[in-house]
Amino acid sequence: MGKNKLAKFDDMAEYPHVFQYPFAVLQEKGFELKGHWHKEFFKNDNPIVLELGCGKGEYTVGLARLFPDKNFIGVDIKGARMWTGAKDSYESGMTNVAFLRTSIELISHFFTAGEVAEIWLTFPDPQMKKVNKRLTSTRFMKMYREILSGDGIVHLKTDSNFMYTYTCEMVKANKYPVLFSNDDLYHSGLVDDILSIKTYYEQQWLDRGLNIKYIKFVCEERDELIEPDVEIELDPYRSFNRSKRSALASGK
Repeated sequence: MGKNKLAKFDDMAEYPHVFQYPFAVLQEKGFELKGHWHKEFFKNDNPIVLELGCGKGEYTVGLARLFPDKNFIGVDIKGARMWTGAKDSYESGMTNVAFLRTSIELISHFFTAGEVAEIWLTFPDPQMKKVNKRLTSTRFMKMYREILSGDGIVHLKTDSNFMYTYTCEMVKANKYPVLFSNDDLYHSGLVDDILSIKTYYEQQWLDRGLNIKYIKFVCEERDELIEPDVEIELDPYRSFNRSKRSALASGK
């Protein structure tokens, strides 16, 4: 591990709004704020919004600035990237932001049923060959339902036509209420303050002429979930590595 990464981890260890929980510690002690985020950490009853796979945390911090009446938590396993948003929010004295370094598969260890109001998925890997790793698959919908409120909302923002199409089909198959959907957001005339927050990777995709897609739906309780049985055209650029994806999209 590089010295720069180690320095960032050491720096974040001093931030009171950053929680880094190795699985071994989680197994042994559990997470003390589970079910108590409102009372013990945020000190209010405002809705909790998660950004899963938050990367550098631009959305987490950007949304928190736009909505001081909501609490935002960025979740990612990559601590060195998370440091950017953690440092920004800490130095800005923001009290409605937190960061959690963990695997998304472990999310139910950190939140209790109904504790989360909304989930944002911003430019996740579409995992075109591995549906069980796809963050809008029915596997993950079941995880989200464990922590979401009854009318909990899921947002997906993506450059991937595959990911967007798959998610629309999954939503349709399970009859989730769609609140908004668009396959070319920045040419739709519908961009608002929320959607105009751009992540580091999003700006790269826009610079390379890729359309940005967005869908917002209610992840309602279902007795059973149905995986969509449809053929979806694969993205014409590699999706499992952001740097390779960026290079191919630009023709390099």
